[in-house]
Amino acid sequence: MTILDVLCVGSAVVDIPLHPVDRRVFDTVSYPVDDISMQVGGDALNESIILSRLGARVGLVTAVGDDAAGAFITTTARSEGVDVSRVRVRRGLTTSLNVGLVQPGGERTFITNRNGSLWLTEEGDLDVSGRIGFAKALTFGSIFNNPLLSGKWMADLFRRAKAAGMLVCADMVPSRTGAGLEEITEALRYVDYFFPNADEAIALTGARNEFEAAAVLGSHGVTNTVLKLGARGCLVHNADATEIVPAIGRDAVDTTGAGDNFAAGYIRALLRGMNPVDAAVFANGVAGLSVTRVGGTAAVRSLEQVEEFIAGIDTSTVPNK
Repeated sequence: MTILDVLCVGSAVVDIPLHPVDRRVFDTVSYPVDDISMQVGGDALNESIILSRLGARVGLVTAVGDDAAGAFITTTARSEGVDVSRVRVRRGLTTSLNVGLVQPGGERTFITNRNGSLWLTEEGDLDVSGRIGFAKALTFGSIFNNPLLSGKWMADLFRRAKAAGMLVCADMVPSRTGAGLEEITEALRYVDYFFPNADEAIALTGARNEFEAAAVLGSHGVTNTVLKLGARGCLVHNADATEIVPAIGRDAVDTTGAGDNFAAGYIRALLRGMNPVDAAVFANGVAGLSVTRVGGTAAVRSLEQVEEFIAGIDTSTVPNK
């Protein structure tokens, strides 16, 4: 069996971004925008594609329906060099379509369908058999994104990966069902790198600010908490240091998938032997490049492109540069 660098577990959807959109969309019968396109999306799929473009050997574990959208996802991932042998095509399941309303400043809101795979993926759909131990890292994107996946199931997955010597990484989104820190406390014990954004981490922990939130997550067993701070960059927290690493980039066109790009960049940097702060610099560069085009995987094309992008930005204030 081929040894992978990263096993990406989580959601895969079809994104339909509308750009640019503002509140006037509801005041007219017909609203022209500059761009409407069908693109792949979802945290695990975005991460797998970006990791592959950055030179990693990647496998995807997700569930899609036996429909045109599911076929589009599988075909696209395969064309990007992603191993799709653990993508389950479930009969009768509708592949999720996410309509993204992208504002002129790059912020977006997703409209999702409750009858889709994002909401209805079950624990039995995500088959990692034969893969645990045959990859250097496991990344789960994202905690709470698939409501039917329990904290117990996640903890078991992370525990097995950790026992097999894999690096365990995870991201998160706000829970759709009201689940909180208590549901994932056991799972967090096995997480080497956790990538929530600051607002998510503060809401999850009840902390007063991002520094306190990072400390709370550390007290729950997370080895390295890396909080995404948007235009401010990210906060890296572990037993040795707590440091804000400034953002790298220009004005955003579309922030869709920026967090997935960040996580993919960070994991790729770790696999290249970078320390947590240098990995954050590289990840900020990947995220900064990703927001320059519409769509979660439209901008980042290669490792060399990211390095050139970072080199072309004034990084004089970035630590360790």
